[in-house]
Amino acid sequence: MAKASLMALLLKAICISCLISFALAAEKLNVVGKVYCDTCRVEFETKLSEPISGATVKLECKKEEDHVVTFSREAVTNATGGYSIPVEGDHDEEICSVRVDKSPRADCNERMEAWEKSQVELTGQDGLAEPTRTANNLGFKKKEALPGCAQVLKDMGFPKGKVEAVP
Repeated sequence: MAKASLMALLLKAICISCLISFALAAEKLNVVGKVYCDTCRVEFETKLSEPISGATVKLECKKEEDHVVTFSREAVTNATGGYSIPVEGDHDEEICSVRVDKSPRADCNERMEAWEKSQVELTGQDGLAEPTRTANNLGFKKKEALPGCAQVLKDMGFPKGKVEAVP
């Protein structure tokens, strides 16, 4: 009888320990992503796109109801244009997004409205087991398109070598 009670107590302790570590793990997330230079000025990535080293990105979480900022952290991209932002706490009731802030490249610092921010879910309550959240790639446009862009766009299926607006 004493053995059974001891086993039950041991199992209960293991279960509680697992629950505590699961809860703590859900509060430590990591947001990763990349920043690139749109060298063809088409507002999407091509094989001529270049990573931007030294770009600044900012992660902000805001309350849904009054948009008060509850979490904010900046990061700088590495040599491959990648960044990693550690996040503490659960932001289930908040809207969180990563936004490009600054490009160190004078020739590639024009913002692209569609690619200047990416929304990310930062909660352990979303069913995702992994603590890493990947944001969509962000970018800036080059001042002038590279000469090889027309051919790259033709290779991608744009017959005139440029992207045309749909009427």
